[in-house]
Amino acid sequence: MNDTGDKFTDLSAENVKEKRPQFGNRNLENQDNVFEHNAWDNVEWNAEQERSAKEITENQWKSKLSQEKIDEYEKQAGTHWDTFYGIHQNRFFKDRNWLFTEFPELLPPPDEGCGNNIKPQETCVVNDSSFNLLEVGCGVGNTVFPVLKTNQNPNLKIYCCDFSPTAIEIVKGHPDYNQDRCNAFVCDISDEMSATPISDNSLDIVTIIFVLSSISPEKMQYVVNRLTRYLKPGGTILLRDYGRYDMAQLRFKQGRCLSENFYVRGDGTRAYFFTQDELKQMFEKAGLVEKQNLIDRRLQVNRGKQLKMYRVWIQCKYVKPC
Repeated sequence: MNDTGDKFTDLSAENVKEKRPQFGNRNLENQDNVFEHNAWDNVEWNAEQERSAKEITENQWKSKLSQEKIDEYEKQAGTHWDTFYGIHQNRFFKDRNWLFTEFPELLPPPDEGCGNNIKPQETCVVNDSSFNLLEVGCGVGNTVFPVLKTNQNPNLKIYCCDFSPTAIEIVKGHPDYNQDRCNAFVCDISDEMSATPISDNSLDIVTIIFVLSSISPEKMQYVVNRLTRYLKPGGTILLRDYGRYDMAQLRFKQGRCLSENFYVRGDGTRAYFFTQDELKQMFEKAGLVEKQNLIDRRLQVNRGKQLKMYRVWIQCKYVKPC
């Protein structure tokens, strides 16, 4: 089944609140009950877990790749992602059903038929009926198409970019792609020579969901600065990404470390694992004001194999001052 297709019918604005209860409500009170559910929220780590995770990452760092290999992966970053989408296309990804729970800013305001009492995004722009959104690293459209389906605001315009031409071709070939409401284009947002059709001070929202982590750490500040320029005063950057010591980080084998907390996967794609302070410093250095910066610690379990998997994500919302 096409993961970016028919399932969006369950994401109508009227049903979002009813069908997507707020995350963070299932807390593990008794360790004896750990395998009763597939996931638990707000799971705190003890000192031993923190110590063990730190030791694992320090050992990974000791087997850091050569500078020649690091430069090669940087040079071939776009090629590796293009190959990735060429292989998996739209079969790999699942719909982001949590999207509107965590980021209600993407929903239409109540007077547009949302029916959920969520206030529209605060804005400093007067007499401007447009609502412009940029999805950076859009992949095959797992954020773009739920928003297009759910938010019927007639003034909504979504820009979406990825540096994989294959991904953009898949987005443009989707049955819900409408060039009147959506503009998909190829762009390496970390490359100042890679142009966009977006003007400064023109966007209400920028989403960077599991994207900043794929960019070389030395280029991250440039990316945040660039995206900040595109925001209108009062506009917001929404981020969700990997947190430090997430299960995915601790599973990397020796010889996969590019720099501290930055790794290359077997397919050549890369991932960085953030702390809250790192992201706070980047966004505030760009001149943004913190609205949210939280850690989402979740314990996922395989009840059949009796396995525990600790996930760590970070979610941020930063606003451009008026």
